Amino acid sequence: MIRFTRSLHLQGATNFRDLGGYFGQDDRPVRWRRLFRSDHLAGLTLQDKSVLSDIGLRRVFDFRGVTERSSAECALDNATVYSLPIEPSISEWLSDSVAAGRRPTAAETIDRMCDLYRAFANDSRHRYRELFIHLLESGEPLVFHCTAGKDRTGFAAAMILLALGVPREVVLEDYLLTNTHLKMPVNPNSPLPAEVLEVLHRVQQDFLEAALEIVDRDFGGSMRFLENGLGVTSSERARLVELYLEPSA
Repeated sequence: MIRFTRSLHLQGATNFRDLGGYFGQDDRPVRWRRLFRSDHLAGLTLQDKSVLSDIGLRRVFDFRGVTERSSAECALDNATVYSLPIEPSISEWLSDSVAAGRRPTAAETIDRMCDLYRAFANDSRHRYRELFIHLLESGEPLVFHCTAGKDRTGFAAAMILLALGVPREVVLEDYLLTNTHLKMPVNPNSPLPAEVLEVLHRVQQDFLEAALEIVDRDFGGSMRFLENGLGVTSSERARLVELYLEPSA
């Protein structure tokens, strides 16, 4: 039996992770080497590219905004990149604060992060709907990512796993794995306080739960959010299950 690892241990994208192996609907596991989540792909090494070529990765979905993409373009060859920009990001608020001479606090940053996640479930639903449309096209290996692969990407991963019937507590566990894998670049010249950088470079359960509160309160749960918020019908969800879960025993 082939044993897969969740992290592909890439040098140029440390938060590149496989969503395979989690048990979803009818206790069927998510197929390995089909669904990946990641930080940006601009720093991939030749060895990294070889690894991704070997697994047949051909579809890349990028949630970054225009400026983010232009400063760190995807370095993956032989793959089609689809832009699904979700803006604004937390960095814009931070930049505005610094430009105004304010030093944001950790508490303020946490509040802003929770607001950002609520916006994923409210203002950015069309982008996540676009992702699901692509997911439904085929079961070919794909990766979706943003800059750090933790926030915009984290909500996307949560919605995909929930659509496949993975329990919410397991979805939260996967979300928090970013704190194990993500290696953020060190910037000793950053104008931001160390405690703010600590918030920005990690994820907290409260962040994702802020978005899931919108899902529950405004839509009546994840299945209704998928159908009424993202337009994923019951028949489309059944197709996702067939594409991305292992067959029943």
